[in-house]
Amino acid sequence: MTAAAVVVAEAGRGARRTALLLAAAQAIVGSAAPIAISLGALAGQYLLGPDKSLATAPVTGFNLGVALGALPAAAIIRRLGHRGGFMTGTVVTALGGLIATLALFEASFWLFAFGLGVIGVGGAFVQQFRFAAADNAPSEFKARAISFVLAGGIVTAILGPQIVIYTRELLAPVMFAGSFASILVLAAVGAVILSFLHTSKRTGIVAAIAESDARPLVEIATQPRFVAALFCAVGSYALMSFVMTGAPLAMVGCGLSTDDATLGISWHVMAMFGPSFFTGSLIHRFGAERIVAFGLLLLTGCAAVALSGLALWQFWTALILLGLGWNFGFIGATSMVAASYRPSEKGKVQGFHDFVLFGFVAFASLMSGAVYNAWGWTMLNWAVFPVVMLCFLALGALRIMRLRRPSI
Repeated sequence: MTAAAVVVAEAGRGARRTALLLAAAQAIVGSAAPIAISLGALAGQYLLGPDKSLATAPVTGFNLGVALGALPAAAIIRRLGHRGGFMTGTVVTALGGLIATLALFEASFWLFAFGLGVIGVGGAFVQQFRFAAADNAPSEFKARAISFVLAGGIVTAILGPQIVIYTRELLAPVMFAGSFASILVLAAVGAVILSFLHTSKRTGIVAAIAESDARPLVEIATQPRFVAALFCAVGSYALMSFVMTGAPLAMVGCGLSTDDATLGISWHVMAMFGPSFFTGSLIHRFGAERIVAFGLLLLTGCAAVALSGLALWQFWTALILLGLGWNFGFIGATSMVAASYRPSEKGKVQGFHDFVLFGFVAFASLMSGAVYNAWGWTMLNWAVFPVVMLCFLALGALRIMRLRRPSI
């Protein structure tokens, strides 16, 4: 084996090790997200008075925290390296869990929403895991590395909802406080896992050369490929948040139990991350744009099933299709984004991407409660169709531009 082949092999092994560690951390720390999402609206109803229209505001707080934390998280990670930056994120996540727990004891709705916002800021660091895995991987392994990390969500899909079921009355008579207190434990375990990451920092002349080829953010963000990718990422993720946030309210409102709603979210999160074991391979074989398009079709299927009736199986099937659609749409779009910037540009591009993405996701989760309260579950699902159509138009426009200019 030549020296070059040895270097490539070692780089591949290092990339896999990093991806597996980040997948494990995603599984543990990422479990804070389904806890916040599945209980945010229900706890909001618990804390509110007769007017329940703001019940989803805590979930909006979580998503807004992810959006507002995107740029600072990227800056901190760039400054401290992956290990130090991600461990800082676990501290923020633990702080949010503590605030949310205290807010439930104080019966303070807005303090609870703020606590979920802080958990969301911690979640902004978790969202950077997928980019970190791609940044440390050879080009042919980037899509698979992203998939490896998101595959950690399989554990999240089981762990988060099970924590909710077994801890929501742990600190009775204060409902749900035990579930949010458990986030402190998750953050501590995640910090231990992340401490095994290797931190590689470029210094001196190498760093200066790398920074010198960085393009302005405006130039990167106006590339047709980046625009289409961001559009589809926002569409996939915002629709997922919009429908998922309202789903527990709709299920309980239709006479189903809180456990039914929680298990529905569990099936949904499993569907979100389950295909990640092979999504990267599919992207490598068929191309990111086709996988994104398939994800958009699955989102359409979700809406169609949800509109067909209000039985438990229809709620659960719709949530499963919603998760599958998110997986293919979002991972495909993330792969498109990762191919649109140079290594020296990754910090600002990733931060900008997630800031825009989760800003829209936060807005979608807030509107979910308002739309559900005003027009019900049916309108939540009718809204899927025009957004999916706009995403298809973005992909179509990119394809037309590429036919005219193959270099795009």
